[in-house]
Amino acid sequence: MRCVAALIAWSLLAAGMAAGQDTTAPRPDSTKPDSLPPPPTAAQVRYLEGLRTASRGIAQLKDGVDRVVRMQNDTIKRRQAGARLGGLCSAARGFMASGRAQMLPTAYDLPTRTPAKLLSVRIDSLIAYAPTCSHTAAKNPAPVATEVLNRIRLYEAALAAFRTAIGLPNRSIDTTPQRRTRLQD
Repeated sequence: MRCVAALIAWSLLAAGMAAGQDTTAPRPDSTKPDSLPPPPTAAQVRYLEGLRTASRGIAQLKDGVDRVVRMQNDTIKRRQAGARLGGLCSAARGFMASGRAQMLPTAYDLPTRTPAKLLSVRIDSLIAYAPTCSHTAAKNPAPVATEVLNRIRLYEAALAAFRTAIGLPNRSIDTTPQRRTRLQD
């Protein structure tokens, strides 16, 4: 008798629990799995680390160009700034070359691969001009600074396109020196 009463109580309890449960379909999460970007692959992380290293060298070039532009009215200080730019070109070349070695555009799929390759080409352009910069900046700083600045602008345009392609926000970066005057010899 006790077994029958326990069996009836257990079945009523189970029926009550089933009646209290919501049998509708579960609600979807507030974020769709398709809306989140996939995590970066190891090759993509390596590309971005290489970009960070190369960007350190480019920051050195910007500093050197800025020094030349600020000293354009004083011949002696302009030559000193040119010599400094030449030294910074040598140091920057090391950073850019070591960072560029890690930047394989094949880390990205086709829609993003094109901006990644263009960014690599722009860094290669700066690397290729660095020996010329280091040898001639002390003698003739204004044209060298102008050429470096033009190549940096092309790099920053490629960087903005790459950041857009991978879904990162673009920061407003102004590479133009504070004085907007033409560089003179």
